[in-house]
Amino acid sequence: MKKATFLLAVACLAMSYTPSAAQDRKSITIASEGASPPWNSIDGTGNLAGFDVDVGRELCRRMNIECRFVPQDWDGIIPALTVGKFDAIMSGMAITEKRKKSISFSKPYAGGFNQLVVRKDLDLPPVQTSQKLDLTTIDAAKQLTLDQLKAALSGKTLGVLRSSNSEVVLTELFGSVATIRSYDSQDNMHLDLNAGRIDGGLADYFTWKTFLDSKDGEIATFYGPELSGGPWGPGVGVGLRQNDQRLIAAFDEAIKTATDDGTLKKLSLQWFGIDVSPSSAD
Repeated sequence: MKKATFLLAVACLAMSYTPSAAQDRKSITIASEGASPPWNSIDGTGNLAGFDVDVGRELCRRMNIECRFVPQDWDGIIPALTVGKFDAIMSGMAITEKRKKSISFSKPYAGGFNQLVVRKDLDLPPVQTSQKLDLTTIDAAKQLTLDQLKAALSGKTLGVLRSSNSEVVLTELFGSVATIRSYDSQDNMHLDLNAGRIDGGLADYFTWKTFLDSKDGEIATFYGPELSGGPWGPGVGVGLRQNDQRLIAAFDEAIKTATDDGTLKKLSLQWFGIDVSPSSAD
């Protein structure tokens, strides 16, 4: 009887065991795509750099945890987290209900918005709209703007990052009138846009701006309003395994203090030129 009770206790202990519950973390590994500047990119020395990386290092400093950044393709970044290849994702990842079915998120450490880009030689008609369009709810005025965009983009080929929320939005809004081509990286989409293999695309505004400010990006321009809300959720957060509750709480506290003392604002101004910290996004 005592043996059975002991074995049962061992089994229960094993079932409840998680690394974060068993001991305090001394170091963690954080994954980032490395292909969406200024959020994240690979620098001249082959290392990850960008807003995500600087914020991650700052949060780790506040948590008194050593952190190591590793590159990971976007397509497999969530599956790799869930199987334990690394401990967290910081890659400009929007907090969405769909993703929350597989992983958990910290509170937002940044906001942001997305926008369409098209080739200048298409000479598309202007869209009569306000500068910003939140897709959380669609009223008559927003629907008119979407109808104008739909008419202008009819028959066009549009690129988007595979497995992104922009892919969901682009398919839902324009999939019935345009050909949607999904890419494994933003860089490959830029190459096809520059070569004329696609007419435009949808992506994060800041990632587009970096491209448009380059020589290769001179052939394209922003089109239509800034898009946010809806499938993009409340902002960008740290992706974490659902059973890492202690690590989630640590990130939340670090993000709060970095927001309160203005550090996230300072880093966002450094990388984006505008304030995308949680206080401004709310």
